[in-house]
Amino acid sequence: MENEALLEKFGLLANERNHQELRVYLDDQLITDIAELIYEDPEQADLIINNLSISRAAAAFRILDFPLQEEVIRGLPAAKVAELLNELPADDRAAFLGELPSEAVKELIKLLTPEERRITLSLLGYPENSVGRIMTPDYIAVREEWSVKHVLDYIREHGKDSETIDVIYVVDEKGILLDDFRIREFLLVSPDTLVHTLMDDRFVALHAIDEQEEAIQVFRMENRVALPVIDDQGILLGIVTIDDMLWIANEEHTEDIQKIGGTEALDEPYLDMPLLKLVKKRVGWLVVLFIGEMLTATAMGFFEDEIAKAVVLALFVPLIISSGGNSGSQASTLIIQAMALGEIDINDWWRVMRREILSGLMLGGILGLIGFIRILLWNSLFHTYGDHTFLIGITVGFSLIGVVLWGTLSGSMLPLVLKRLGADPATSSAPFVATLVDVTGLLIYFSMAYAFMQGILL
Repeated sequence: MENEALLEKFGLLANERNHQELRVYLDDQLITDIAELIYEDPEQADLIINNLSISRAAAAFRILDFPLQEEVIRGLPAAKVAELLNELPADDRAAFLGELPSEAVKELIKLLTPEERRITLSLLGYPENSVGRIMTPDYIAVREEWSVKHVLDYIREHGKDSETIDVIYVVDEKGILLDDFRIREFLLVSPDTLVHTLMDDRFVALHAIDEQEEAIQVFRMENRVALPVIDDQGILLGIVTIDDMLWIANEEHTEDIQKIGGTEALDEPYLDMPLLKLVKKRVGWLVVLFIGEMLTATAMGFFEDEIAKAVVLALFVPLIISSGGNSGSQASTLIIQAMALGEIDINDWWRVMRREILSGLMLGGILGLIGFIRILLWNSLFHTYGDHTFLIGITVGFSLIGVVLWGTLSGSMLPLVLKRLGADPATSSAPFVATLVDVTGLLIYFSMAYAFMQGILL
């Protein structure tokens, strides 16, 4: 209802071309409401941006998705684009420009002031997924010989230009980071206290070339709203704030979910992506998985004689391979999630394997027992499986134990192996694991059948 009222009021003022009242009305709205208004009516984005103060326009622009940001920039005159880009925080500006084609970046860089251009080019010089790309140079740094009063006076004078004043950093004359303090530590002591008397030299810092995904784990473990970013010499280059980390974590989560589903990560919202591009993102994995599934037919052909002798075995093939694929998908998803949360790493492979062996045996035992009982029950009711029902039940039961055990081991170990090889663990997607287990599941099933039924049905 609130969004509808906002849209209705905005539409009325826009149609009346009452720009003065429109500016007053937009200035009364929350930044999130302004962003929602742009999402609802992208064609009016230039009108909305032009009727906002530049600081509020930048605040709304920075929380839009990239495709909409790109659309907004295209609709604005060059002068307004220059004003907007120069107002954006350096990290948000670098993140936006980093998504654009190089030719577009060259043109937009020209619109920046010399200082903002220098900062932006510096950030863009770091690898795409590094911490350096998302750090901001807007922070408060003080000296260890200052008094608390001097620090607070400095914050009052320069704090408005800082990304956050929750954390204050102590540096020496070379810019090397010495310590960091939450501002409350300055507020709770005497103004005459010297900074160096409060220092304990214990601080956590990120390196500019660290992976953004690793930084997420540090934020989670340290429970901080901001962390400093240093170079190899310990010089303070900038800071990364929690809002940036939440944004990155959301993108990483979305990308991992898409990879787990068996598709390449989408770099645009689903409905905004051209159909051919969407197909291209999906077809690669589908072809790989399809070729993998062809091995299932090959395995079936290998056991053609056994199937011909005991056609009843073919009835349980979907049951066997689907159970293995499901258990493998479960294990893969659990391990990828645990790795993403920092709960396990590749050094924990043996602990993971032991747990999955026990889990696989127990899960397989439960499914195997259910399968065995179902075969006996069905035969007693409908006389489906003939004189060798017990042997068929035993074969299916033990096959389920073996296949589920193999599925859990494959699903749990593949992410760790890929991580060890330097690949993305999410690439061991559920469909990939399922395909692998399908083929091996048939081998397990017919090997069990041969072992239990040799000389009887086979």
